[in-house]
Order: sequence, then C-alpha cells, then structure tokens
Amino acid sequence: MAPRSLLARARLRLARSAGRFARADEGATAVEFALVAIPFLMLLFAIIELGLVFLVSITLENAVIDAGRTIRTGQVQTAGTGATAFKTAVCDRMSWLGSKCSTALQVDVSTFTDYSTGKTTAVNTTVPTTMNWNPGASGSIVLIRAYYTWPLITPMMNTGLQSSNGNRIIYAATSFTNEPYEQ
Repeated sequence: MAPRSLLARARLRLARSAGRFARADEGATAVEFALVAIPFLMLLFAIIELGLVFLVSITLENAVIDAGRTIRTGQVQTAGTGATAFKTAVCDRMSWLGSKCSTALQVDVSTFTDYSTGKTTAVNTTVPTTMNWNPGASGSIVLIRAYYTWPLITPMMNTGLQSSNGNRIIYAATSFTNEPYEQ
C-alpha cells in the first residue's frame, strides 16, 4: 500500500501546484500586452503612414495650385523661366519635405484647345514617360499635373498603397485658362 499512498500524495501535490498556477496572475498583464502589442503598433504606424500620405497629397495639391497661378497670370511666360524654375517654385511651397522634393517631383504642363480635350488626360494618374513644358500664351487652356514619389515605410501599407516599387505616386492636377496678360 505504500506505493499507492506515494502516488496519492504526488497527485495531491500536482493538484495544489496546478491550482496555484491557475490562480497566479502576476504576469497576466504582461502576457496580454505581448499578445496585443504587435497588432496595436502595426495599426498605429499604419495610421501615421496614411496620415503622412494624405498630408503630402494636400500639400502637393496646394503647391501646384499656388505655383500654377504664376502661369495663369503670365509671370512665367513673360519672365521666360522654364520647367526647372516652376518645379522649384512648387518645391518651395512644399519646403517641409526638405531637399528630396526636387528628385521626387515631376511636373507636366500642357495646353489644350478646349476643356473637353484635356479631360481624358487629366484623369490619367500613371506617370508619363516624358514631361511636357508648354505654359501657353494669353487665353490658352493649361493643364498642370504633378507626380510626387513618396516612399512607404510600414510593411502592411506597402501592399495596399504602393504604386511602384514600394513607393506611392501622389498625383495633383489643376486646369485653368490663362488670363489676358499681353494687353
């Protein structure tokens, strides 16, 4: 009978240890946080990344509209400045991005005979292989398109937001009729 009592005592000790282990909650918070931390941080970084993409998008749109005013009023045409000066003017309005704006930005300026001709071109959000520079004359219909390459950092956002090679192509456009500045 001695072996039976030894086995009974071992079961009793095991039951007590299991009971203490089940009641112990000193590390429960740390375990719960470890399970929730990775998805929470991924969600947090995705929100920050998406916010940055929207911020760059709005900044690019406002910069194109503001710099496009110099074409609309004829300042670019009468001064004889070219595409590089216009691109610099757009980048100056996006100064918070730093010096990488000049390499990441592409600007396409085209003229059209009427608004219905430029409508199909404005919808095209793929980056053209060649950029045009034709600010037009007084009374011309001008379409300005700008493409900014924004690098994505968050891995999960790369699959959903990327346009090319882990980057997001941010697009902005404005269209207007040049004012009669040659009078």
